[in-house]
Amino acid sequence: MVPDADAAASANRADSFAPLTSDMLDVGDGHELYVESVGRADGIPAIYLHGGPGSGCQPDHRRLFDPDRFCAVMFDQRGCGRSRPKGSRQHNTTAHLIADMEKIREKFGFDRWMVVGGSWGATLALAYAQAHPERVSGIALRATFLGTRAEVVTAFTSRLSQFYPALYEDFLSVLTPEERAQPVESYYRRILDADPAVHGAASRAWHDTERALSEHKPAKTRIDLASLNVWRTLPATPFMEAHYFVNNSFMSEDQLLRNVGRLAGIPGIIVQGRYDLLCPPETSEGLAKVWPGSEVRIVEEAGHSLYDAGVRDAVMKSIADLATKISR
Repeated sequence: MVPDADAAASANRADSFAPLTSDMLDVGDGHELYVESVGRADGIPAIYLHGGPGSGCQPDHRRLFDPDRFCAVMFDQRGCGRSRPKGSRQHNTTAHLIADMEKIREKFGFDRWMVVGGSWGATLALAYAQAHPERVSGIALRATFLGTRAEVVTAFTSRLSQFYPALYEDFLSVLTPEERAQPVESYYRRILDADPAVHGAASRAWHDTERALSEHKPAKTRIDLASLNVWRTLPATPFMEAHYFVNNSFMSEDQLLRNVGRLAGIPGIIVQGRYDLLCPPETSEGLAKVWPGSEVRIVEEAGHSLYDAGVRDAVMKSIADLATKISR
């Protein structure tokens, strides 16, 4: 749905971050994606990839892009946010999401665009760029995640137990003694179980643990075990995360590092929180070492979240600086 010119001009005068367009895009397999654009129609093309997998784009994400410079596109990935069917994991893999991005690019008529994403969004950004390097003008990442099983297991076991030992005990207590030998895999099985009595408590415990790991100064560092089985709305991300991570993000082992040569000639800026417990600096630094033309910008006193102190501003600056480099 494209508003007429007068309506669009009026909307932009009132709010320069109001969507230029918003639409439901049929991408096949029974999926329709919510897609919107923001900025100026003739601006520098860019696409923003949300995290999770399983979350969705938020209005504040529009504000990462200078509306006077960019035509930024954002969309809710399959099964996420406003896309339909909500929560669907059928025909939902990394390859499907990459194909969806190509359909979106073609819809807007962009030859090339800047790809921006954080955490899982960084995974998808790298996977897309390696699949279609000729379509990418630059890559801006936050909190590099390479989509591997090892990254998730380390974050939710050794790193969790090191930094939040009491929370780790809470995390394990949801499982049986036998399941605790491989807690991450056990959580995946529970979360993907069709029985609400099984997946309800597990999905809430996973969500609360992940939230504590994602913030530099989390409000809560324990799981409210007594409330796990109380009926309430279930968080969306644990289900999509389990679906993707139990399948190694639908990629081959270490795919993104093995194929980093495909990024040759594509400039990149990686914003990294110093104390990110989910996606630590070593991952971003390791990627930058094998990706010529990329740089890492460390945000001190910050963790994983876009809204930790200094991270959002650093991401906005990285996007602006990359645009300047591309324009030159």
